[in-house]
Amino acid sequence: MRCRAPRRAYRRAAAWLAAGLLTLQALCGCGALGPGSGPGVPDGDRKAVRALLDRWSAALRDRDERAFLAAVDPAAEGYRAEQRRVFANLAAVPLATWEYRLVRTGGFAPAQGDGRRLAAETELRYRLAGYDAAPVVTKARLTVVERDGRWYVTAEDAPRGRQLWQQGPVTAVRGERSLVLGVGQDRARLEALAAAADRAVPAVAAAWRDGGPGEGGEDGGDGEDGKSGKGRGGKGGKAGPGAWPGRVVVQMPASVERMAALLDSPVSNYRGIAAVTTGEVGGSGEAPADRIIVNPEAYGALGSFGRQVVLTHETAHVATRALTSAATPLWLSEGFADWTAYRGTGRTARQAAPELARAVAAGKAPRGLPTDADFGFAGESGRLARAYEEGWLACRMIAERWGEEKLVAFYRGVGGRERRSGAVGAELRRVLGISQVEFTAEWRAYVERELG
Repeated sequence: MRCRAPRRAYRRAAAWLAAGLLTLQALCGCGALGPGSGPGVPDGDRKAVRALLDRWSAALRDRDERAFLAAVDPAAEGYRAEQRRVFANLAAVPLATWEYRLVRTGGFAPAQGDGRRLAAETELRYRLAGYDAAPVVTKARLTVVERDGRWYVTAEDAPRGRQLWQQGPVTAVRGERSLVLGVGQDRARLEALAAAADRAVPAVAAAWRDGGPGEGGEDGGDGEDGKSGKGRGGKGGKAGPGAWPGRVVVQMPASVERMAALLDSPVSNYRGIAAVTTGEVGGSGEAPADRIIVNPEAYGALGSFGRQVVLTHETAHVATRALTSAATPLWLSEGFADWTAYRGTGRTARQAAPELARAVAAGKAPRGLPTDADFGFAGESGRLARAYEEGWLACRMIAERWGEEKLVAFYRGVGGRERRSGAVGAELRRVLGISQVEFTAEWRAYVERELG
């Protein structure tokens, strides 16, 4: 089983435009213990397993198929065939690093079979060249077996399809500021996706005003040693706290079912959702780049404008992730992403907030800012769309009355708080000079004025 630490991702949903927010939580479970799973494994065996994993990792990095398969149990024909496919599927993926690390032996029952077997809990750590500032880490439970004094990987306890390259041959398209990885998609479609992502990056950089290519900054990138360079951006070319490198990684699997497999979540969560962005919030700036995962069916149903809004919205989440924390309410994180996506498009409030406009016309204008619960799937039809629209109008109002720089400062200030309680009120007072009660009243009047 592969497992991830709890992480927060983002969902944007509306009748015709849905870009994805979800909370991803995968819990690691342990199977019944068996031979090779308990304590007392000799140090020599652990060293041998580490050496095996090192050889296996180096073979993939070096694109040496013979050496890669030499680490796989020759008696495990099915697993060996699967690993041959994985090796081939990864051919186009620009890996800067790829490493299996032994965490411990034991903790679960090794796969059944002959030979002396050990359960090995490992971490696969990899980094995409030019895009990931630090390794992406995913856990893997491997069974290793000793045959004639030599150790091999013989099985893996994990759902299939959790990594894109497990789903088929990966096609890679490099944009100017994006990397698009796809399975089961024609190259022309992936190139169009890269072009949209390339347009999204400078649009987000101009709105976020730090760490991207739109405000006088320079790109970070990989040097000859494969290490990621430090992105520089913002006004004057200086990167402040929470700066991002101004690049995005986008994945497009073959279907919504394959998308759900990547996210280890029910497919029903993603029907009608055009894209999701995964990544830890409140990172140190050394966290790996987020992944925008696109639903080929819902995204394909959108027009060109809708597709661009989706990619810009999701890219905004990538840019702001390091300064989005548990203190940040969803109305602010999703509202800011929508404000960024619609910024400069000329869309009116009625055009961008049709659900909320209908509610106002029906005498059901909101009385308070949306809660985090309002961004869930459950509840009255249309509530989710209205929650996004309400958050967008709140951010739009701040930008119009106090200025875009104040909106960004407010966002950063809230995200910099350690806890949710009192964060919004304190930053409204500090940055905008207004109380939360006064802000809510002004927002309600703004909604009525724009949509009434």
